[in-house]
Amino acid sequence: MRVLKITAMAALLLMAASVAFAGPTYDRVMSTKVLKAGISNQGIPFGFINDKNEWVGFDVDMATEIAKRLGANLEKVVVNNNTRISFVQTNPPKVDMVLSNMTHKRVRDEKIDFSITYFFDGQKFLAKKGAVKNVADLANMKVGSMQGTTSIVNATEYLKSLGNAAPKVTGYDGEVAMFEALRSGRVQAITTDSTILLGYAAKVPGQFELVGEFISDEPYGIGLPQDDSAWRDAINFTVQDMWKDGTYMTIYNKWFGPDSAYPFPMTSKIEMWP
Repeated sequence: MRVLKITAMAALLLMAASVAFAGPTYDRVMSTKVLKAGISNQGIPFGFINDKNEWVGFDVDMATEIAKRLGANLEKVVVNNNTRISFVQTNPPKVDMVLSNMTHKRVRDEKIDFSITYFFDGQKFLAKKGAVKNVADLANMKVGSMQGTTSIVNATEYLKSLGNAAPKVTGYDGEVAMFEALRSGRVQAITTDSTILLGYAAKVPGQFELVGEFISDEPYGIGLPQDDSAWRDAINFTVQDMWKDGTYMTIYNKWFGPDSAYPFPMTSKIEMWP
């Protein structure tokens, strides 16, 4: 009899949780047991193809853990800077969430929803080692960045502050093209989020270096379908639970800890709610 009571209580708790999170995206994920996540495959070290042809990275590990905790199987979908928002906007959405080193900006929040900040970064410049003696040198250099990002806007304003009245920042289609433009000499510096720059510089150790201080704050949020608060709550609570039990830091240290290939000290903490 006691076993039956415990079983019944467990079933009631599961039903209560389902009711608490009721909403179109949550209901679909719970019904299909599939969570579709949009992730970059060029964004070292967030989402990329390694030497073993495996799709790996910080965002991949975060998405995998979120799906696991929600009792769903993860289905990874390739997104880039031009599709990571539109894939959440379609009806029905092509993906249920996007983890693609995407800064939570007000202009983006007008189109889709975001989770709490799950990664804290900032924008910098990358140049060949020794090429920039002083940050003011950047004002007269050819600079590249990525299409569909706010990095171009930030860089343009920063170069103006350095004395270039009409700076031109060339936008490239993705991280690979941007970095190749730097390696080939078509541009003398590139600029985007510092962890992305660190990831590509690590491919050719000793040749490139980050230049200057952060020119912007880049709080990353998980992109989510607009006006679906139940799904947003489910994702937020899951990220907070990962922080609380230490899983988040285990994933973080794997990719950004002092002994990793891309050391990047934590600059803030995940927002926690009582």
